[in-house]
Amino acid sequence: MNTHDGGADAPESREAERPGEVDAVAGTPDAPEASQPPPPGPATVEPRTGVAALSLRYRIGAAVALAVVAAAVCVHLGMVFLHIAPSNTVTKAHGKAIDEWIYPEFEQNWKLFAPNPLQQNVAVQVRAQVRTADGGSRETGWYDLSAQDGRAIDGNLLPSHTQQNELRRAWDFFTATHDDDNRAAGVRGTLSESYLRRIVVLRLERGGAAGAGGAVERVQVRSRTTNVAAPSWSREKISTDPAYRVLPWWSVSDDEAHGGVQ
Repeated sequence: MNTHDGGADAPESREAERPGEVDAVAGTPDAPEASQPPPPGPATVEPRTGVAALSLRYRIGAAVALAVVAAAVCVHLGMVFLHIAPSNTVTKAHGKAIDEWIYPEFEQNWKLFAPNPLQQNVAVQVRAQVRTADGGSRETGWYDLSAQDGRAIDGNLLPSHTQQNELRRAWDFFTATHDDDNRAAGVRGTLSESYLRRIVVLRLERGGAAGAGGAVERVQVRSRTTNVAAPSWSREKISTDPAYRVLPWWSVSDDEAHGGVQ
């Protein structure tokens, strides 16, 4: 009996031990089938942007413009390098072309890094002879144009290039091209006179120096130079008395009086 019962129970125990086989026979798999990806749809074409959206003609134009800008930058950097470089064969052969490229817009000035910085305050002043509206003539007092620029710069977070440099550079240009007797040295000296004269005349006109209906006929420019006082801890004795450099009277043409070029 024990042998028969054990033989009868054996198939059930084997079926209980292998449920997967029973499920397979019954047609129900033990694990769910993996989901299949959906069939691919039509490809989506993204619109072109940036340079790729331009036509061939515009691409060529952009490339040419970029090449011109790159060439101009290279030429400018080369000119500046030759301008500040020591004298060499290239600067001797093409010095005039280099100067025409640099002056006056790109002139290099290294005074900020000089071992002995400027120790003087230079103020440019001007006075004028004015033809009044009734046909008379009068002479104005001295206008301190440098002081006017100083007041415009003081407290200004973004002062203009004109307020900072125009008058100062014009005076430096004049003194560099004239001797101590105010005689011009070549064509650049004459140019510096015209440049300085136009600046002071425009300042006088804008400041209303001529008055209603009047006109500036002649101007006279001078500089007032004072040494910067020595610091309190220094034993150096420096005179702070002002020194003046007075230029002759200059006649003003109608074109210059109205901002034109003589």
